[in-house]
Amino acid sequence: MQAAQAKFASLEALQKAALGEGDESVQRWLEGEGVDGERRVAKTLDVADGWEKAVETVLGDYLQAVCVPDIEPLTANISSLKSGKVTLLLEGPANASATGAPEMLAGKVSGAPVSISGILSRVRVAESLNEALALRDELGDGESVVTADGIWLGRSWLRVSRDKDSRSGILTREHEMRRVKANLREFRARFESARKLMTDGRMRLTQLEERRELMQGDAAAVISEYSEVRSALDSVRYQLEQVSAREAAITQEAHEVDSDKISAEEQLRESQRMFVQADSSLEELEAQRSSLEARRAELREELERVRAQAREDRDAVQKIRIQFESRRSSKESAAQNLQRMQSQLSQFQTREQEIREQLQQREAPQEENKARLEEQLQQRVQVEQELATARRQVDEVDNELRELDQGRMQIEQAVDAARTEVNEAEMALREVRVRREGVAEQLGQTEFELEALLEGLDESASIDVWEERLEKVRRRIDRLGPINLAAIDEFKEQSERKEYLDSQLADLTDALETLEAAIRKIDRETRSRFRETYENVNVGFQRLFPKLFGGGHAYLELTGDDLLSAGVTVMARPPGKRNSTIHLLSGGEKALTAVALVFAIFELNPAPFCLLDEVDAPLDDANVGRFCDIVKEMSDKVQFVFITHNKGTMEMARQLTGVTMQEPGVSRLVSVDLDEAVKMAAS
Repeated sequence: MQAAQAKFASLEALQKAALGEGDESVQRWLEGEGVDGERRVAKTLDVADGWEKAVETVLGDYLQAVCVPDIEPLTANISSLKSGKVTLLLEGPANASATGAPEMLAGKVSGAPVSISGILSRVRVAESLNEALALRDELGDGESVVTADGIWLGRSWLRVSRDKDSRSGILTREHEMRRVKANLREFRARFESARKLMTDGRMRLTQLEERRELMQGDAAAVISEYSEVRSALDSVRYQLEQVSAREAAITQEAHEVDSDKISAEEQLRESQRMFVQADSSLEELEAQRSSLEARRAELREELERVRAQAREDRDAVQKIRIQFESRRSSKESAAQNLQRMQSQLSQFQTREQEIREQLQQREAPQEENKARLEEQLQQRVQVEQELATARRQVDEVDNELRELDQGRMQIEQAVDAARTEVNEAEMALREVRVRREGVAEQLGQTEFELEALLEGLDESASIDVWEERLEKVRRRIDRLGPINLAAIDEFKEQSERKEYLDSQLADLTDALETLEAAIRKIDRETRSRFRETYENVNVGFQRLFPKLFGGGHAYLELTGDDLLSAGVTVMARPPGKRNSTIHLLSGGEKALTAVALVFAIFELNPAPFCLLDEVDAPLDDANVGRFCDIVKEMSDKVQFVFITHNKGTMEMARQLTGVTMQEPGVSRLVSVDLDEAVKMAAS
């Protein structure tokens, strides 16, 4: 029974933690609302065997929900819950048994509230994931399917929960708690039965003890001998246990030494293998270095030869350019001569046309014109011959220029090819240098010497193996993704922004400290001035109240300790009254109390004049007289303007201003100076 109680207590503690009952702030809030005794949803459910995981996956936090009769009254104080998480669920009629459709999860659950049954009734069940995937296309809007092992999926989503925290297995734990509780009841019944048997046994034991006392005298010698033998046996057993423990410890140490020895031998073999590989790699690198140095010497010789050839080609190109320029100038000169001759020919042709026209106009041409015509014809033939000669020269020059251009292009192509070879050789040389410098820098960073590494390099070292390792490392680097080259600029920009924000924060902090200091100063000054004002007003109120009432006493009282937030209560007791509340005062007494308080405040900081609007209306004649005495006393310092219908108050005034209506609908202002009226009456 104790084991069952311990197990139930452990399960109950885990269940409380899983259901959120261990959150003190939430429990205090629930106790304050009077719903801490309501059951959680998980305690109301009865799930079919094998479907606990599915129900937990679907309901999730709803298992921790507190079933309440009405949610609206609890929303009034929800702001008092400062931390924690709580879910409230409106409890309704629960299903006594699993009455849902067998293909729905609601059919696997009984005792669930209506809202929970509504959730479960939209979830289908499947025995396996394949069956669930087959049902996915048949799901309607808002429907989903869940397997017995908790795989929940809809038409476009899938959810699996395999958490191993205290919140998992709530329903299984609840079933286990119910089973343990039933067992506990059975154990308690058995315990009661055993208790009765124990009572009977104790009675029987008492009888047997009496018989034992009679037999103890005879058994003393036997017990003494038995004790000696038992002590010797215990000593031997203790020694045997020590020997066995020592033997086990020695055996364990031997096993540990053997395992350490095997591990050390494996590490030694691995180190030797790596040493041999490194030695071999260094030898191969040395051989590669020799070949690369020879290749570098060849490339340098080739570079010098190509440079010399480039210089010769450059000189040849320069000569060809000079020849080309001279031929081009000759061509331009011949072209100008040809143009000039063509111009002359056109002039001659024009002149010939004019002469022919003149000949046609004249029927009898003169001999002189014929001679001139013959002479011009001969000149034309000569010009045409010169023109043909010039054209042949121009063609020859063009052919020579084309040949020279072709030669120049061939030479430039050869120069470009040689230049490309030189660039490639320089690039290869620079690459070799960079690789050599990189290898030397890497070797320098490792603080190893090249000769020592070459001597200790493993003979079985292979460049292919190293390249394969290098390729693996490169693939791992590639999987990391592209390097953000703008990260430095971004970091700089963000650092500047952080400095700017830090400066702004410092300014705001300084301003806040200044404001807080000003607030504290204002609070101190306000408290001081309020205290001073309150005391002065209280003294004036205590002095004026008896004058207005002809006795009694009154005072002001603060309703709190903080002067900035405390209220002020007026405590007034007229003579002959033992009132406990202000409602017991009459209208006139309330008015006089208010007048005493207002005049006490007014005395503290008097204005040039004071306006009173029918203050004496609720007062009787005796109180009006005392009111007039107070006003007359204060009129030495303050000018009073008051509106009244009371004759006694009018008698106190020195200046009267009234409105009269002698004729219907016509009002007129009447003013009377009593001092002047008295003088007039006396005279």
